Amino acid sequence: MSKKILIVEARFYEDMADALAEGAIAALEEAGCSYERVSVPGVLEVPVAIKYAAETGAYDGYVALGVVIRGETSHYDIVCGESARGLMELGIKDKLAIGNGIQTVEDEAQAWARCRMSEKNKGGGAAIACLALLGLRDKWQGSK
Repeated sequence: MSKKILIVEARFYEDMADALAEGAIAALEEAGCSYERVSVPGVLEVPVAIKYAAETGAYDGYVALGVVIRGETSHYDIVCGESARGLMELGIKDKLAIGNGIQTVEDEAQAWARCRMSEKNKGGGAAIACLALLGLRDKWQGSK
């Protein structure tokens, strides 16, 4: 599959973002895709960056990466819900192939387990999800 994918990563937890990106990049390279990486400060900015990039027509699909760890306030619920809603809306309304690799967890141990390639490899999973959606879109709408 020769596709160009944009990886949009929230850099609030930089080491975890790098671990998620490592998994995504490995999956994309294995599939023969090219990719670019851009960073945003936090997960609420990820859907906006994807929307901006989609308007250029330069990418076939998108991988959204980031980590949200529950804190002491309700901010966690807002960030988790609104980032997921934003990505889902882009997928449905704009027909974008987006692999959602934003991890919403209770603590740092859960986050690392999901970020590391040697454990749950959710970055790789998000890239695979993006590619699966591209495959379905191509099947049903015709290849680009």
